[in-house]
This record gives sequence, structure tokens and C-alpha cells, in this order.
Amino acid sequence: MAGPLSHIRVLDLSRVLAGPWAGQNLADLGAEVIKVERPQSGDDSRAFGPPWIKDAQGKDTRDSAYFTAANRGKKSITLNLSKPEGQAIVRELAQRSDVLIENYKYGDLARYGLGYDDLKKLNPRLIYCSVTGFGQTGPYKEHPGYDFMVQGMGGMMSVTGEPDGAPGGGPQRAGVPVADIITGMYASIAICAAIAHRAETGVGQHLDLALLDSQIALLAYQNTNYFATGVAPKRIGNLHPNIVPYQPFKTADGDVILACGNDNLYRKFCEAAGCTELATDARFINNGKRVEHRAELTRLLGEVFSKRTTRDWVTLLEAAGVPNGPINTLAQVYEEPQVKARGIRVEMPHPVAGSVSTVASPMRFSATPVEYKQAPPVLGEHTEEVLQQILGKTAQEMTQLRSDGIV
Repeated sequence: MAGPLSHIRVLDLSRVLAGPWAGQNLADLGAEVIKVERPQSGDDSRAFGPPWIKDAQGKDTRDSAYFTAANRGKKSITLNLSKPEGQAIVRELAQRSDVLIENYKYGDLARYGLGYDDLKKLNPRLIYCSVTGFGQTGPYKEHPGYDFMVQGMGGMMSVTGEPDGAPGGGPQRAGVPVADIITGMYASIAICAAIAHRAETGVGQHLDLALLDSQIALLAYQNTNYFATGVAPKRIGNLHPNIVPYQPFKTADGDVILACGNDNLYRKFCEAAGCTELATDARFINNGKRVEHRAELTRLLGEVFSKRTTRDWVTLLEAAGVPNGPINTLAQVYEEPQVKARGIRVEMPHPVAGSVSTVASPMRFSATPVEYKQAPPVLGEHTEEVLQQILGKTAQEMTQLRSDGIV
């Protein structure tokens, strides 16, 4: 079966991560995604190495491993948007597309006559998704925005890391660019919603996605905890502000995460671990009390966990139905039987590398499965195909475009 978006064509003018992440999601769902890149250099993230993708002989290619994370399923064409001829081709493609994704600075594409107001005149059905640091409105709209700075501005780093004064204490960024990724995810949802709206009305719209907005939304209950108390939450390392015990513990040979999301699970844990007295202790009788007496319970459970190995704990707690898990390296992640069974690592044929590994989409459909049609493309791999098949450019016109530095 074709993917649920197999009837959709996407013009992806975005680069690096947030916009490309949305484009990759749409490609996985079956959309034809045409990635527009600068001639010669392409998407900035192609140069975010090392590490680099290796060719069939084991030599470094010009594409970083970073680039492959967000560009599966796309066709790459090169266009010089600073020249009128390049801008004209974008207009032609926009007229034949359902969705356009861009993450230029506020107003940049409008200077080229490629803003939403310009293109909706040519294609009123176009869904135009703008991804920026701070959005299309407000005093910061013209400021550049990057994931790291937005993690700081949006509060993520205020709640991530060990407390001040603790070993390694201080604000920490997340281990991956979560502001970029969550903005790409929200963009994907917004685009799908706009496609549904257009199916009813026949009219497209402008979507305004901002890293700062998305990062703040990602804080979830930390936001509402603050609204409820008026007190800004602080960094508490690997602890949970509202649930105890919900944290890692040192074992005899490593670490294990214990996740007792309710009182029943806590009692089941105490029974399995042989510390039933901690289930009936008045200080720990319910979650509210355990949060209040977190430090003492953590000390006592630390003594319990130190007596067995990580594997022993995982086996014991799984048998008892208590949520738990080891802290894996990525090498260990891909050896997990569950990860193998779900086919999370996907090998795809690549014109230069022979094959590349990508990570399967988490979206699973019973009727319209995710498609893995195209490995992350080589720069300009599909320029002739797209311009000739979609726009009807002749071989002579293609030669002229190359000669003029347009493609």
C-alpha cells in the first residue's frame, strides 16, 4: 500500500535539522519531497563532520553522518536562489507542490518574491510552513535562533543537569538538539492538519513554527508545576519532580532505572526487592510522602540496589512487573532484542556509500506503512529528473542552467 501522504508533493527549502526533520517525516509517510540546496555546498549540515559517510572503498565522502539523520526519502536538486532564474524555478515548483517548508530568517524569502503572500497568489492551495527561531511575530522575530541558545532561553537548561553545588552541577543542554527536533515534529503535525483542512476547503495557509515556542511547550508538566506554585522548578539531575522512586540507582556493576509510577508499583518493587518494610514505613506510604522524604528513601534504596548486578535487577524486576531498564550505550541499544525485533536500524542502498544505516520511523500503520524509498541523497542527485519530469525542462535548457550557475 502507498503511504498516507503519497498524493502530496513537498518542496523543502529548509536546511540543518528542524525543517529537514519535518520533511523527512513527510517523506516517510509517502510524500514526494524535493530538497532544494545551494549549488556546490548544499545543506550546511552536509559539512557537519566528522564523522563522514564512507564510500564503497571506505574513504570519507563529502557528506556527514549528521546529514543522513534528517534527509532520508528526499530528492535533492540544486538551485541558486540569489539569481532571478533560480527564484523563477522555485515559483514553478511551488505552483506544482502541495507543501513548502522553509527555515530562512524572517523576511529573507520575501525579498526574493518567494514569501507566502507571493506564492499563494500563484497557488492558493499551497501550505507554506515557516520554521524560525522566534516566529513571524514579536520583538525577536528577526533574530537568528539556534537550538543551543533556545534550550537556554526556553527553560530547558534550567531543569536539566545536576543541582548547583553537586558534583557536575550547573545547567546542561540535552544530549541532542531537542528544540530543533520537537519543532520539526510540531511542524509535521501542523502540516498534516493543514492538509486535512485543505481537503475540506480547497485552501492552503501559512504555518508559523518557532523553536522557542516549541521548546517551551516541550517542558510539559514543568510549566504547569510553575503555574500552580509560582516557583520556578530547579535542576534535580536524574530525579523526577513529582514521582518517587523514579530514578537511576547504582548496582553492584553499573546502573539501573527504577520507574514506580504509582503506589502499587512501589509496593510490588519492595516485595520483589526484599525490603517490604519500606512499603509500610509511614514516611514512604504514598507518593506524596515519598516526594517529601525523597532524600532518605533514595539513601535506603541505594543500599538495596548495591547488593545485586544490573542484569540481576533487570531480570528480577521484569519478572515482578516493575518498570525498569539499564542505561545503555548506543552500541548496547542496537543489541537489545526488542530493538532488533522492531527493525529500528534500517539499511538503505546509497549511490556512493553502497549502503547507509538510518533509524526507522516510530510511526507504524496497519494499512499504510511507512516507506523507505530513498537514502539521504547525494547533492543535486535529482536535479535533472525533477526539472525535466516536473517542469518539462529540455536538455538544452538544463545545459544553459548549469552554464549560468543556476543549478
